[in-house]
Amino acid sequence: MRSLIRRRPETVKADPAPSRWSWRMQRLMLTPGFRFALRVGLPFTLSLLAGTIYMADEERRGTVVQAIADVRASIEERPEFMVKLMAIDGASDMLSSEIRTALPLEFPLSSFDLDLPQIREKITGIDGVKQANVRIRPGGVLQIDVTPRVPVAVWRSETGLALVDNTGAHVARIEARRDHANLPLIAGAGADKAVPEALKLIGAANVLGDRLRGLVRVGQRRWDVVLDRDQTIMLPEENALQALERVIALEGAQEVLTRDVARVDMRLAARPTLRMNEDATREWWHIRQLSGQ
Repeated sequence: MRSLIRRRPETVKADPAPSRWSWRMQRLMLTPGFRFALRVGLPFTLSLLAGTIYMADEERRGTVVQAIADVRASIEERPEFMVKLMAIDGASDMLSSEIRTALPLEFPLSSFDLDLPQIREKITGIDGVKQANVRIRPGGVLQIDVTPRVPVAVWRSETGLALVDNTGAHVARIEARRDHANLPLIAGAGADKAVPEALKLIGAANVLGDRLRGLVRVGQRRWDVVLDRDQTIMLPEENALQALERVIALEGAQEVLTRDVARVDMRLAARPTLRMNEDATREWWHIRQLSGQ
């Protein structure tokens, strides 16, 4: 017997599985690189495109550049960034004048316009400057602290007279020897390259007192010690200090330099040679002639 109750048609349940394209999109959204590109890359690209289109116009581009320059100038020219004067410490008046000449700065100017490493390089390029420290002091002061070179000798060369320090570096040109009579004199080509050795020889020759006139560099390889009365001690290339001390010892024992000697040749350590002056040589020959008669 058929039922009198009408049955409802069975509903078809939807498939919960995503579609192929939906699944691929979900997988793509889970990729870190894609999410970064979507979050950062896309806005950046759109902004760059918009900026490129805007800056394509020359008038707009000029307006933007001028606005940036005005903002920068307003910052750089603020009073706290302005340098009003230059102070130099550690240098003599003459050296300070040379430094100011080498740095033709017109104050006031912005500290942003000062290249401190370049300024320091210019200052250390001056002969009389050994070291320099450059900084901007509070109050708008360009502070330059200088360590000057200390002259230890006067060097006479073909170009004139110059002061040199203990390393042989030039300190300054001078006009007359008498302006620095307290400093020893060295002469000859290449003498400035051997100042440390020259100072040792001068120190050893100080026992001769005022008789020492100076040192002469010969052939850029050895020294001659010049004394008064036109006497010269010719030193060897090697062990020059020991050779000079030997001559000084002979002077103390036998008064070699007190006699009529023009040259003391120590270039051959095994055979020192003495050369008499002209008057002594003539007198010696005269005595020989008299003794031969």
